[in-house]
Amino acid sequence: MDVDLKNLPDDASLPKDIVLSLVNEIQVKHNEIEVKYQEKIHYLEEQLRLFKNELFGRSSEKRHEPHPDQRPLFNGDDNHVAGNIQANDDTVVIAAHTRKKRGRKPLPKDLPRIDIIHDLSEDEKQCACGARLTRFGEEVCEKLDYIPARLRVERHIRYKYACKSCEGVEDDGPTVRIAPAPVQLIPKSNATAGLLAHIAVSKFADAVPLYRQQKIFDRLGIEMSRAVMAKWLVQAARSCAGLIDLLREEIRSGPLINIDESPLQVLNEAGRRNTSKSYMWVYGGGQPDRAVLLYQYHRTRSGRKALEFLDDYHGYIQSDDFAGYDHLDQKPDIVHLGCWAHARRKFVKVVKVRKKHRSKRVNPKSLADEALDYIGNLYRIEKEAQRRELDAVQIYQLRQEKSKPLLDEFKDWLEAKKPLTPPKGLLGQAISYTLANWKKLIIYIQDGRLRPDNNLVENAIRPFVVGRKNWLFAGSPDGAKASATFFTLIETAKTNGLEPYTYLRYIFEKLPLAQTEQDLKDLLPQNIDPDSIAVSN
Repeated sequence: MDVDLKNLPDDASLPKDIVLSLVNEIQVKHNEIEVKYQEKIHYLEEQLRLFKNELFGRSSEKRHEPHPDQRPLFNGDDNHVAGNIQANDDTVVIAAHTRKKRGRKPLPKDLPRIDIIHDLSEDEKQCACGARLTRFGEEVCEKLDYIPARLRVERHIRYKYACKSCEGVEDDGPTVRIAPAPVQLIPKSNATAGLLAHIAVSKFADAVPLYRQQKIFDRLGIEMSRAVMAKWLVQAARSCAGLIDLLREEIRSGPLINIDESPLQVLNEAGRRNTSKSYMWVYGGGQPDRAVLLYQYHRTRSGRKALEFLDDYHGYIQSDDFAGYDHLDQKPDIVHLGCWAHARRKFVKVVKVRKKHRSKRVNPKSLADEALDYIGNLYRIEKEAQRRELDAVQIYQLRQEKSKPLLDEFKDWLEAKKPLTPPKGLLGQAISYTLANWKKLIIYIQDGRLRPDNNLVENAIRPFVVGRKNWLFAGSPDGAKASATFFTLIETAKTNGLEPYTYLRYIFEKLPLAQTEQDLKDLLPQNIDPDSIAVSN
C-alpha cells in the first residue's frame, strides 16, 4: 500500500499525525496478514508434497548423496585427487583395498548331490588314427534342482501280546499287553510335529494365510480345512505357555527392554465390534548375547499394559514418544530412553517433500540436511564401536569422548534455529520434537549397553505387519494369543541363529516329554545349538 503523506493538505479535517499513525498501523497489519498468508500457503504446499510422497514416493529413509571421493563430471578440478589416491605427473598409486568376489556363489556343501554322467559314444571314443581315446579328467557343473513338497503317512504300529498258556488267569494284570502309544503335542491328533511346524512357519514366518495353505494341500491331494489347522495352532500354542513364561522372565533379566506396538483387528472379542482396533505389543530384551523378542496381544494401546508387564522391573526402557508410555516415567526404578530413529525420521520427511531445485544441479544443503548430518555423525560413532568390537565400558568411553560434544553442539544448533523456523512447518515440528525429547534422547550415552534407537523391536514388528497384510485379522482372541506365541518363538529363534521350522519341529517333539522347569529351559532358542537339532530332523 503506497500513500503520499507529503501531499496531505495542511487544512485537512484530521491532523496529519493521526493520518500517519493510521496508515502505519494499516501497513503493519497488511504485512502481518501477508506473512501469515505466505506461511499458510507454504504449509499447505508442504502437506500436499508430503501426501504425494507417502502415496508415490520412496519409503526408504536412506539419504542419496554423492560419494566424497567421487570426481566431478563437469566443471570439476582436473587436479582433483580422491581420498585414497596419490597422484603426480608420472604415476598414480592406489591404496590397497578389498573387493567382493564377483560371480555365482557356490552351492551349499550339505545339500545332497546326484551324479549325472555325460559320456561320448563308443564311436566318438575312437581317434582318427585308429587308437582308443584315454580319459584323463572331467569337468563338473553343478545345477540346483527343486523337489516339490511331499506328504507322507507315519504308521505307528503297536504290537499286542498275550499268553496262550494261561490266557491271563495266572496274572492279576491285563490279559493283553501292548506297547504304549507315543506321546504327542496334540493328543488324539493325526498331525505330526513336522506338519504342525510347517503350518505355523508358513503362516507366521512366510505370511501364508491358512486358506492359501488349504489350497496348497488340495494340490497335494490332501483335504485339510483351515478350521482344523486353526484349531491345531491354538492347541499347540497353549502347549508352549511354559516356554513363553520363561522368555518373559528372560527379557526382564536384561538391562534394557525395547517396546513397540502395532494395530491388529480381532474378531469375536467379547463386548466389542469386529471393527474395533486391538494391538500386538512387542518387547525386546534379555542379555546381549541371548536376545529375546516377546509378542503379546492386548485389546487396548494403553501404556498401563506395559506397566503390568514391567511390574517390579528395574532398568532401562526404550520406546517411541507415544503418550501412553508416559506412565513409565512414573516409576522411579525405570529410566525411559528416547529413539533417535524417530527424531531422524522427522528431518528425513522434510528432505523428501522440499521443492526440487529448478536447475539440474543438486539442491543446496538445507537446515534439515544439516540436522541429518549431525545425527549421521552420531551413528558413525556407533558403527566405529561396532567395527572395533568394543565392550560396554569401551563404548561408554567412546561416547563420552566423541558423542557427548557432538550432542552438545547439535542442541545449540537446534535452539538457535528454532526461533527462525515456522513452528507449524515440518522442519519446525522436527526441531520441536527433538528438543522436547532431548533428555530421553541423550540417555544412551550413559551406559555402553544401551542403543541410540528402538530399531530392535521396530524391525521385529515388520514380520507381523507383513503377515497382517495377508491374513488381515485374527479370527478370535485365542487365535490372536496363538499368533503372539508363534511370532515370539519364531522371531526369537531367528535372532539366535536357528532355522524356524527346524526349531519348532524340535520343540514340538520334545515338549510332551518335558517334566521339569529345566527341561523347558533347555528348549528355549537361546539355549539350543543349531547343529544339535539340525541332525535329528
